[in-house]
Amino acid sequence: MIENANPDGRAGIDVGLVKRLIKAQFPQWSDLAVTPVKMDGWDNRTYRLGDAMTVRLPTAAAYAPAVDKEDEWLPRLAPHLPVAVPEPVGKGVPGEGYAFNWSVRRWLDGETASLETIDDLPGFATSVAEFILALQGCDATGGPLAAAHSFYRGAPPVHYDEETRRALVALEGRVDTVKAAAVWDAALESVWDGPPTWFHGDVASGNLLVENGRLSAVIDFGTSGVGDPACDLVIAWTMFSGDSREAFRSTVGQDAATWARARGWALWKALIVLADVIDTDEQSAAVNRLVIDRVLADHEQAR
Repeated sequence: MIENANPDGRAGIDVGLVKRLIKAQFPQWSDLAVTPVKMDGWDNRTYRLGDAMTVRLPTAAAYAPAVDKEDEWLPRLAPHLPVAVPEPVGKGVPGEGYAFNWSVRRWLDGETASLETIDDLPGFATSVAEFILALQGCDATGGPLAAAHSFYRGAPPVHYDEETRRALVALEGRVDTVKAAAVWDAALESVWDGPPTWFHGDVASGNLLVENGRLSAVIDFGTSGVGDPACDLVIAWTMFSGDSREAFRSTVGQDAATWARARGWALWKALIVLADVIDTDEQSAAVNRLVIDRVLADHEQAR
């Protein structure tokens, strides 16, 4: 994990709360320093505990089921994956005014993946694809089927149809909504007819760690589950392009219908974010416009 400035106290969680929880439930670690990590996610707040551990606390009820899911399944998946994943070492329970289960994990060294931290982007794309294939190859028996706990990643994208249609209406005249609607319709028309398969649910640069320029770990399995793995291909347009996208695509494989749903997942997120920020956040708007352009071009090429 990489540290970067992040204000303490978001969602009512701060250093003081974490210290009280540790003292009450894991007194053997109560003398260790507690510090916010700099690169913090939205669904959870993460604190470094000493030098070798982290404390991870959900910020709302919707994110709380991930604690039990990750604590149960990450140790089972880890031996079958080519890079490190979070290792739970303790599970906390509600207390000290905090309402949810929470977890303690081993600290993972590394920097967040970016063009600055990666030595060879096509090689990195290949490694990400190999991770996805290894995850898909894990035994899915008894795994958590795609549902609310995964925010319906792994389920048919039709769950987000109404939200996507509203974004298309809001962006009329500002993006090519005719082509975008065609991509979305193609995603809805395709069907996953394979066996239930493990998916991560959020394979994105912020959840990929790099050491010595190479993929070293994949974190944040909060949206993971068992179902349709199409959602794990979104990084093809959000991070990769040109040679790196081709390296990812050729390594990860997948059939045309799965790629159609993957384009739908990428388009859904980019459209709803763009509709929200188009007049208020120029940088975010530009990023999401680029994803939309890439997805539309890819759809045209695939026809």
